[in-house]
Amino acid sequence: MRIDGQCHCGFVTYEAEIDPEDVSICHCTDCQQLTGSAYRVTAGTSRAAFRLTGGEPKLYLKVAENGRKRLQFFCPQCGSPIYTTGTDEDAEEVGIRLGTINQRRELTPRSQIWCSSALPWVGEISAFPGRPRE
Repeated sequence: MRIDGQCHCGFVTYEAEIDPEDVSICHCTDCQQLTGSAYRVTAGTSRAAFRLTGGEPKLYLKVAENGRKRLQFFCPQCGSPIYTTGTDEDAEEVGIRLGTINQRRELTPRSQIWCSSALPWVGEISAFPGRPRE
C-alpha cells in the first residue's frame, strides 16, 4: 500500500510503501514516554521503501537497557514523532508513526507487544463515554 504523511506542522514529509498487515501497538514504557500517551502505533516497512520528501527530521538516540540502539526521528519544528529505525541488523527496518500517515483510517493494528506494560484501562476504552467532536 502506498502511503504519504507529515508531521503536525508539515515541515517533515515522506512517502512509503507498506504492508497494511504490518501495523502494531507497543505498550512498552519507552513508547508511553516518547509519545506522552498510553501506547504507540507503528506501521513497519523496509528502509528502501521509505523516502523523505520534505524537511529533515531531528534525531534522538534511545539506548535500551540491553544496549540496543533505536533512532527516533521527529520534527525539529513541532516535535511530532515521525519514524524510528535501528542500527546494525535493525537498520533496514523503519517504523512509521501511524498518526503521521495520511491514510491512517485505512490501517488497523494486527498485533500488540509489551502487553505486560499496558495501562490497566486500555482494554476498556470502548466502554468510555464519547463525543463526536470537541
